[in-house]
Amino acid sequence: MAGDIHKTQVAAGREPQATSFIWVAGLSVLILGSAFAVIQSSHQCRQLYAVLQQLEADQWLLHEDYGRLILEQSTWASHYRVERVATRELDMQAPELHEVNVVKP
Repeated sequence: MAGDIHKTQVAAGREPQATSFIWVAGLSVLILGSAFAVIQSSHQCRQLYAVLQQLEADQWLLHEDYGRLILEQSTWASHYRVERVATRELDMQAPELHEVNVVKP
């Protein structure tokens, strides 16, 4: 059987050593290409993970700011504060009962 392979390769015009060298060289190139692809993929994964961590930190800060702004808004819009500003700064007062007009459609 081994003699048949040798006869086929010799008949095709190639030496068995040249064929195996081509196979080894081709596989070496494929292995190197695969290794570079793994390196590139790992590097890209690390970069994207760093970006993700930065975005999560930014999200946390924005969430804190949002909470503070909601608290500030509720403070500014409290009934007590609105009534105090209306009476002290704008000289407003609640109307007397006889000053109220009810409008019907």
